Amino acid sequence: MTELLQCEAPLIDIGVNLTHASFDKVLTATISRAKQANVAKLIITGTSEKESLRALKLCQKLTPDHPGMFYATSGVHPHNAKEFNSETISTLRTLASNKEIVAIGETGLDFNRNFSLKKDQERAFEAQLELAIELGLPVFLHERDAHHRQLEILKQYRGSLKNAVIHCFTGDKASLFNYLDLDLHFGITGWICDERRGQELQKIMKNIPLNRLMLETDAPYLLPRTIKKKIQNEPAFLPWILNTVSEHRTETILEIANGTTLTSKLFFNL
Repeated sequence: MTELLQCEAPLIDIGVNLTHASFDKVLTATISRAKQANVAKLIITGTSEKESLRALKLCQKLTPDHPGMFYATSGVHPHNAKEFNSETISTLRTLASNKEIVAIGETGLDFNRNFSLKKDQERAFEAQLELAIELGLPVFLHERDAHHRQLEILKQYRGSLKNAVIHCFTGDKASLFNYLDLDLHFGITGWICDERRGQELQKIMKNIPLNRLMLETDAPYLLPRTIKKKIQNEPAFLPWILNTVSEHRTETILEIANGTTLTSKLFFNL
């Protein structure tokens, strides 16, 4: 097992796929290691009606033993937009009535793989933005190779949205400033630890205001490449992301830890 890094201040992992089957048999140990690393709160990502329900139920199961640690989002990922039907919004609305649900999403557009037709993605995206406005919840956004269209849609709704975060932001300087103009937040993952793909993100990290910056592992995906072992990513590795973020900003590690945690608490009303 890779040596754990323990952060001086409590951290919040705003995006973890804890319902993934790879965690089923190691969940207790995963939670224990997260606590050792001082990852104090985790937000489990909902990516479909089924997975959003699973995320909620997992939160409810874990909360008695770990009060105040687990929360979830409720939404339909663009990959799953083809499953979006007339009953979906009703289901998401019902799920979001539970106190553990702190955002609508993961929603947005993905024109890289197009697992769902673009028109279906856009329909599901707009419906979820409208639901977030109705419920007064922030949105947890996905975007890949769809920046301009996603920006067009967001501009129509941003004035009514409570808040929005671009989850797993990997964009360039132009997209960063376009999203900043809409007063969006940014979730930074282990992508920034990638010496190959993360160079552009490293260069623009200093341009993200601390009160717009949040951290996430997106576990079990996106293991930070600063961890040399080939193992499954997990919330305990959030401090590795924090360390790399600090290498490309002027604040200290502790200042970034405190700042991202405060920003996350305010954003998700934790």
